[in-house]
Amino acid sequence: MTTVEKRATELVEEKLTEKPGVFLVSVKMHSNGKLIILIDGDNGLGITDCVDVSRHVGYHLEEENVVDEAYNLEVSSPGIDMPLTLPRQYVKNVGRQVAIKTTDGRIHEGKLLAFNTDHVLIEETKKEKGKKAELVESAIPVDTITETKVLISFK
Repeated sequence: MTTVEKRATELVEEKLTEKPGVFLVSVKMHSNGKLIILIDGDNGLGITDCVDVSRHVGYHLEEENVVDEAYNLEVSSPGIDMPLTLPRQYVKNVGRQVAIKTTDGRIHEGKLLAFNTDHVLIEETKKEKGKKAELVESAIPVDTITETKVLISFK
């Protein structure tokens, strides 16, 4: 983690103490001078949450002269195409459809039922040859998950 990322992380966490239910997902300083901060909320995220964090971080980075060159600060929620990375994101998305890739190359798609430190529980459709498809609960060990994305339904 760079000095800029470290200080930006501290500033975000400082500001989020005023916003229960809002949490930091990631901070990344790109080589093109773009500092991207992703935040999320247990019950959604408002534009004012992003604005407040942006103003707080931007003000302090400027005052403390942390960044040597010109930079762009971008504060937003993770896009729907971004994988879930934190336990809090899994909990927030219980009840939604997800696609989980595992280390063995398999993809499990189904409804996210629960998350704990050891495994993710989903309800997925299993179809065996010559048999009727059935809904089953699958516990997927967290240490075998390489990526989890929320699936969008347009029904």
